[in-house]
Amino acid sequence: MNILRSQAFSVLRRPLCRRLATTRPFVPPAQAQLVFHDTLFAPGAKELDDNTVDALQAETNEREFEDDDFDANNFQEKAHPDSPNFYTGRSSYYDNIVELQNAISRTRGTLQRLHLLPLPEFAWKCLKPMPTVWKTPEEMTTDFETAMTISRYRKVTALLNELNEYLRIATTAGYADVADRIGSIISIFESGKKEAFLARGVRKPVQLDQYGRSYTFGKRKTSAARVWMIPVKPLSHESGSDVNVEEAFGLSDKPRRPPVNVTVSTILINNLPIAEYFPQPVDRERIVRPLKIAGVLGKYNVFTIVRGGGTTGQSGAVAHGIAKGIFAHEPETGAILKRAKLLRRDPRMVERKKTGLAKARKRYTWVKR
Repeated sequence: MNILRSQAFSVLRRPLCRRLATTRPFVPPAQAQLVFHDTLFAPGAKELDDNTVDALQAETNEREFEDDDFDANNFQEKAHPDSPNFYTGRSSYYDNIVELQNAISRTRGTLQRLHLLPLPEFAWKCLKPMPTVWKTPEEMTTDFETAMTISRYRKVTALLNELNEYLRIATTAGYADVADRIGSIISIFESGKKEAFLARGVRKPVQLDQYGRSYTFGKRKTSAARVWMIPVKPLSHESGSDVNVEEAFGLSDKPRRPPVNVTVSTILINNLPIAEYFPQPVDRERIVRPLKIAGVLGKYNVFTIVRGGGTTGQSGAVAHGIAKGIFAHEPETGAILKRAKLLRRDPRMVERKKTGLAKARKRYTWVKR
């Protein structure tokens, strides 16, 4: 038998606290009156005088308040917390969450009574876009008076996004009072840099100068091109240049045909004609492609200054600048130019050479010996 084991068990089996003998047994307050009653009216008890009864009553009262250490004069009722979420440790955060949920519930009920919810799928696509930018987690930490973790921030923004969708419905339907109430709540959580953030990807429209010229900038790979475009002026026909004597006196039997105005435009690249600067047909086709797609071939004179890169990059940069210039002169061509991906810079770049390879992806021929 293991002695250490038996000793350890004997130590563990001992009571953790020793019972101390008290001079007087504990009597609960609820039983104090019973003890006092049994003392007076027990069988065979002697009849007590008034002084003895008063002494027993005082001793009973002393026992009631001796153990509890209760002071009746200084007793004050415990104050209730201000928020029902006081014991969560983040009362401010959960109070705001509850307020947002209540606002969403009230707004949903209002829109349902106005027969604006639920919306069909096609109606959602017709709503007025109202992008917004919420405060950062650091800014919301100050507002909510608690550390805004990723999960808490996502929960708050999810509620705000739902409220913003209801704002779009109310604004599109024309209910200004409902939209104002929703907007007053959303504005509390919107970032102060909203306007600058939303205008970050918006470009300024190209302005035409006093001569009707447009100035645009195009890029492709490492090439950059500056492009000026101006409408071609119609040729002025002289009065007697295309009229002979027979036609003048009506001696000709052939009906006179109206002259055909053929507009002749010029495309100069670095002060050289396009055919001279780009001898390859594929480069020239790349440049005139925006003009063909928009249907304005021969309508504008184009002057460009291009720098950097090779022929492919330079022709692509010129085409990018021409497409932007066409959109400046004729905004109605923007849809077809965007569909052809001509208004957007081609993001493709030359892939770098890798170590151990002949080029970017080409490998050396494997030789056995």
